[in-house]
Amino acid sequence: MSKPTAVPSVSATYAQDGSSTKSNELGMRPMQELAYQKRGEQYLLIKSPPASGKSRALMFIALDKLENQGLQQAIIVVPEKAIGSSFHNEPLSQFGFWADWQVEPRWNLCDAPGTDGGKVDAVQKFLDSEAKALVCTHATFRFAVEKFGIAALDDRLIAVDEFHHVSANPDNKLGDHIRQLMARDKTHIVAMTGSYFRGDAEAVLHPEDEARFEPVTYTYYQQLNGYQYLKQLDIGYYFYSGRYTDEIMEVLNPHEKTILHIPNVNSRESTKDKIKEVEHIIEELGEWQGIDPETGFQLVKLADGKVLKIADLVDDDPNKRDKVSAALKDPTQKNNRDHVDIIIALGMAKEGFDWIWCEHALTVGYRSSLTEIVQIIGRATRDAPGKTRARFTNLIAEPDAASEVVTEAVNDTLKAIAASLLMEQVLAPRFEFRPKHPQNQPTLGFDYGENGYDPNGCNVGVNTDTGQIQIEIKGLAEPKSPEAERICREDLTELVTAFVQDKHTIERGLFDEELVPEELTQVRMGKIIQEKFPDLEQEDQEAVRQQAIAALNLVQQAKKNAAEMGGRYNVNSDDGEPMKNTALIDGVKQFALSVTDLDMDLIDRINPFGEAYAILAKSMSEERLRQVAAIIAAKRISLSVEEARELAKRAVRFKQEKGRVPSLIATDPWEKRMAEGIAFLQRKVKEENNG
Repeated sequence: MSKPTAVPSVSATYAQDGSSTKSNELGMRPMQELAYQKRGEQYLLIKSPPASGKSRALMFIALDKLENQGLQQAIIVVPEKAIGSSFHNEPLSQFGFWADWQVEPRWNLCDAPGTDGGKVDAVQKFLDSEAKALVCTHATFRFAVEKFGIAALDDRLIAVDEFHHVSANPDNKLGDHIRQLMARDKTHIVAMTGSYFRGDAEAVLHPEDEARFEPVTYTYYQQLNGYQYLKQLDIGYYFYSGRYTDEIMEVLNPHEKTILHIPNVNSRESTKDKIKEVEHIIEELGEWQGIDPETGFQLVKLADGKVLKIADLVDDDPNKRDKVSAALKDPTQKNNRDHVDIIIALGMAKEGFDWIWCEHALTVGYRSSLTEIVQIIGRATRDAPGKTRARFTNLIAEPDAASEVVTEAVNDTLKAIAASLLMEQVLAPRFEFRPKHPQNQPTLGFDYGENGYDPNGCNVGVNTDTGQIQIEIKGLAEPKSPEAERICREDLTELVTAFVQDKHTIERGLFDEELVPEELTQVRMGKIIQEKFPDLEQEDQEAVRQQAIAALNLVQQAKKNAAEMGGRYNVNSDDGEPMKNTALIDGVKQFALSVTDLDMDLIDRINPFGEAYAILAKSMSEERLRQVAAIIAAKRISLSVEEARELAKRAVRFKQEKGRVPSLIATDPWEKRMAEGIAFLQRKVKEENNG
């Protein structure tokens, strides 16, 4: 057995200024106020992290639409029954709003017994009634639409929580119903999600439908920077060999409030006996003291005498699990930190699960998607008194070349790295890129450092109120159309997500020693943008591509420079207290100052996975790393027709800029690679002509 190797790939410290939890005169927190300002929009998309108050934001908006915008009813649609409790009655008037949110008990179908399909008649009764609000699951909503048709929902608000469950795939029923509603154009839709992307890399909406939504974006940086208590968030993946149950105590701290997700029984990390896994974990923690008769929690005495309360949600016995689940949802215990210490789950306690005291989300085995990982991380990012630090740990079995499932193991490793890259992007401040021009002026609200704005240099400015970093880049293409501007402003994280989820891309970025970075930064990202936004003009596609790659690579370079300067993301003062996080910003500034000119060509020449490989190399033995590289190299092909075509397209742009075609004997590897793409296509044409 080998002990897990710790790799804290992301560690961010925040200002803790309390702004994101303060309410205005209407009782709205900043994100809710931001959303309410756009309450008149017919189609509204709220992209905001867990715990930022999306459910209450919807209450404010729905009440206004019912009272002032002529809508008859509001239907709130949630992915599972447990999330329905987020929309129970709220006395909003006590905090300054002009009305209270009320859902009659009979119309919260998530609380009602029976199956989703069996509740369709209740939906019909609601539509025929004078009642104003109904809460149901996605499944109940789908069944109702299929039975009664789209027209039955005219002049109503449809609010879809966890909107990433929607997909542009025609087989996705919920997505199809949303498209039908928009085509009929007689309902209002509010879409809410903490992760506007899907783990399967499918688009959530078609571009033309997405363009009709007015976005409200509130970032993780804004949310966490404005907390009152939580200062630091760490995210890491850890490798082990052998059985995870023998190594779990290396990463499970019994004195931290923890949600432990054990692996799916079909995964390679599982021992195939989930009940015994839970029993073993409990034995490792301490001496079993019995079961609390009121809550059903397991009681375990630690070596230091403390008795832990452990909620077991893995046991399939419905009587036991329902009792434990009910105890966890007890509203009278919501603010009681000592109510429970550790929750052990398998398929539960993820999306929408609210336990503000959770300090550690520990997940064994790679989960099915990046979306699921983001949701699990969200369980630990609630603000709570005395909770200064939170962390997410992904415990993963090392790839073993002797194993039959080595390919699966390698894929899990790559997915864990992709998740790490995505979370770095999600947790970073928002970037605002602008081309460097001699006539540029400093932007009001941005701090450009001690020496102020330099008209002759590429400046890096920081807006501490909004968490934006403004960066000037030479040669940066500007978006021309409003849609391209919107994508650059709102959707860069989604593009980075698609990029790092692409298996071939991450394999080459990590293990192809002959890689020319532009093959990824220009060709692969360019292809992703063409597929996602086919109606954009080529110039706008290129502008979007440049901004997406700049966002990804600058975060990576900032992390590298921050480490070289001795400043990790978690910077501590002399008394051990975390200070306001400037490491990322300092890293960006250091990178901008370390090069003669910060230009787009330079950014395109950076391998986006270079820093991820450096972290991976620290977490795996050299021999194991070589084995993984060999497995990936064995299935690599030199060049595909599709890749050659994309290289040829880049060669056309090269010729427009340089006045000549790329050369096969060029010293610049990117120019040579473009020339190889042209030569490859020419050979293919010749072979086909020769029959």
